[in-house]
Amino acid sequence: MKSPYLTKSPIFWLGMLATVCIVIGVRELALVVCTALGMPTATNIVGLVSLFAVLMGVRFIKGGLPNWLSSSASVLLVDSGFAFLPVSAGAGILLFGLGSDLLAVSAVIVLSTMIPLWAFAKLSQNWLKGTDDKGENHANS
Repeated sequence: MKSPYLTKSPIFWLGMLATVCIVIGVRELALVVCTALGMPTATNIVGLVSLFAVLMGVRFIKGGLPNWLSSSASVLLVDSGFAFLPVSAGAGILLFGLGSDLLAVSAVIVLSTMIPLWAFAKLSQNWLKGTDDKGENHANS
């Protein structure tokens, strides 16, 4: 079976290379800045937030991100999804290593996930219906 990436154009591969270089460059710059400020453990979050801020700025100033960046980032995100499988397996192993605290920790995880999801679903339902809590329809207003 042939890989779909072998048939991609050289422009696709240049976009992929540029995207990887941007991500690595921002992360390394964040490492330098965070190390200089004495907090090297914050490197990943500082890099993530600063890359997000720069991309949002480019999006608002230029009216969108370049196509090569969007397509290559999409491919990287889809293909890197498999990187989270070992993390999930490790988290499962650690959870079962909790022993008697497993039920309490599991309950906290479930509740802290389900309550925001339930609230978001209720807000989405109201927004999609075009009504507020009083039942007034604002769709035609």
